[in-house]
Amino acid sequence: EGFHPQVKAACQGQKTDSFSVAKVIVVGDVAVGKTCLISRFCKDAFDRGYKATIGVDFEMERFEVLGVPFSLQLWDTAGQERFRCIASTYYRGAQAIIVVFDLSSVGSLAHARLWLEDAMRENDPSSVLLFLVGTKKDLSSPELLAQVEEEAIRLSEEIKAEYWAVSAKSGNGVRDFFLRVASLTFEATVLGELERSGSRQVKDIIRITDSTEDKPGSKRNPNCC
Repeated sequence: EGFHPQVKAACQGQKTDSFSVAKVIVVGDVAVGKTCLISRFCKDAFDRGYKATIGVDFEMERFEVLGVPFSLQLWDTAGQERFRCIASTYYRGAQAIIVVFDLSSVGSLAHARLWLEDAMRENDPSSVLLFLVGTKKDLSSPELLAQVEEEAIRLSEEIKAEYWAVSAKSGNGVRDFFLRVASLTFEATVLGELERSGSRQVKDIIRITDSTEDKPGSKRNPNCC
């Protein structure tokens, strides 16, 4: 069965462990749909009126992955040049970088590489998950969509990023995309925590149950791995 986290309501006073939160930064040109993408997932809403992000906005989405509470910190960064320095101060410490471009704009895809380079200056390339996301899929003509997607797939392979094409307006692909981000960042952060803290902490993260352990007279095999 696939690894599909389920979105749960936020719990007040819930304990937060270092492996239970992943920082995700969203970068890209102005007006490519970064805020709409996040809003569609977190609020299941689409605002037709354009409002530029000033500096950085922040959303927290909580999940339960394989029974473990897990949260994504989604940092929505400004695409305007005058806010670029402000936004870049929030890039550091990301577990995932989402580079967003407009599928109806070849220029925004051409700028994607520059946004990625900016974000990677503040992060370790070996420990960051990369996603290249094309938005406004519903606005692109079939001919332009085919052309831009061909270039996008080529770029994603070059930068070793997963490529996704979505529409915040219709919601097409948005939920599946963020569940994928949650799955991969959960795996990466838990494994990273195990490496930092040592194997003695495994029992705090993963609990293995034996269907026979609660039966009267049953014994566990001490040599079982």
